Amino acid sequence: MNESSGVMKILVTVEDEAIAGRFDMVTETVMAVYRQGERQGAPKTFLVSQPSAEELCRLIMKEEVGVLVCGGIEERHQKFLSWKGVRVLDAVIGPYAKALELAARGELEPGVILPGSQKTG
Repeated sequence: MNESSGVMKILVTVEDEAIAGRFDMVTETVMAVYRQGERQGAPKTFLVSQPSAEELCRLIMKEEVGVLVCGGIEERHQKFLSWKGVRVLDAVIGPYAKALELAARGELEPGVILPGSQKTG
């Protein structure tokens, strides 16, 4: 987050309409920009050609993301992103749109199962 301008970029790993279960297996992400809690424009979708945790970390750094919302993430990637100043909200399960909304308001915590979550068998 760019504190001086009140701008926050939130990136969510996505699979269908939900938060992807594994960071290292993601091919789609959605990023939204918020200014003082209000979304600025439509969220952007970023696609990667092959699942790669390293490529996602590069994207997060390049786009200056302040908050990452994801499912499972390896400890080394979580530590790297945290060290770079990214707030990592991991082990989140549920619809990605709801996660974006809650994260923008500062009401999302790691390990939350959101309403509307679908159990997979």
